[in-house]
Amino acid sequence: MRTPPNERLTSDIAEPVLPDTSGSERRCILSGDNAPRDMLVRLAISPDGLVLPDVAAKAPGRGAWIGVSRAALETALTEGHLKRALMRAFKGASLSIPDDLGQRVEAALARHLGDRLGLELRSGKIVLGSARIEEQARAGRLAALLHAADSSEDGRRKLDQAWRVGREAEGSGERGQVLPLDRNALSVALGRDNVVHLGVAGHAGDMRAAMRVQQAVSRLSRFVADGGSPPDAAAPDARDMMDITGRDTPGHSDRPTAGRSAHDEYGKD
Repeated sequence: MRTPPNERLTSDIAEPVLPDTSGSERRCILSGDNAPRDMLVRLAISPDGLVLPDVAAKAPGRGAWIGVSRAALETALTEGHLKRALMRAFKGASLSIPDDLGQRVEAALARHLGDRLGLELRSGKIVLGSARIEEQARAGRLAALLHAADSSEDGRRKLDQAWRVGREAEGSGERGQVLPLDRNALSVALGRDNVVHLGVAGHAGDMRAAMRVQQAVSRLSRFVADGGSPPDAAAPDARDMMDITGRDTPGHSDRPTAGRSAHDEYGKD
């Protein structure tokens, strides 16, 4: 089912945005780790001081970035670490942190992914229906293969095998990614009945749609997983997919990119 509506600071989806290749990084206020912006979640404050997720990173003013799992966020909230970190981030501003912030972040990320899938469907990049997905997969016309969280093992196995054939990767064990969304959520997002599997059209020379989808998938998967790791370790994240296109992978270097601040924990965007 679709997650309950939450307050929005702004629209949760931006028009096609590729993973950040500029080297711009932000520091998680809880873990202290640096990572590319597109792998983190921005928090911002509403005019009345309520701390809310800003997953599109479009809200005005200062922002604070987090890159931890929901479990870690909720622990930090309970133990007071989050409040202290946010007070530093927002320079002592009067803040109100909702008790259900973890749920709000997860809901915003799920909505962001659903919106992205909807945009790609309207642009003709989403392939639906098991028979059509299998046909396109075997022909090597899918850049990504995704399965609902409640999809059957048998259904996944058949399509995964077809995908490996099309990628000339038989025997590799490669498989599509199991999403942290069930068939009901996918059906609502795409306006179709009983969406259990979907493919993202593309090939080695055109991975843009798959990269946009994978960016949204990775952030949600990392947030809902214990320890902040994607539940399906075999599935590539947006940075892995950059390697397929031959372009540079967003770096984790501690050295600033020339002319820019590589690590901006709170500043305006």
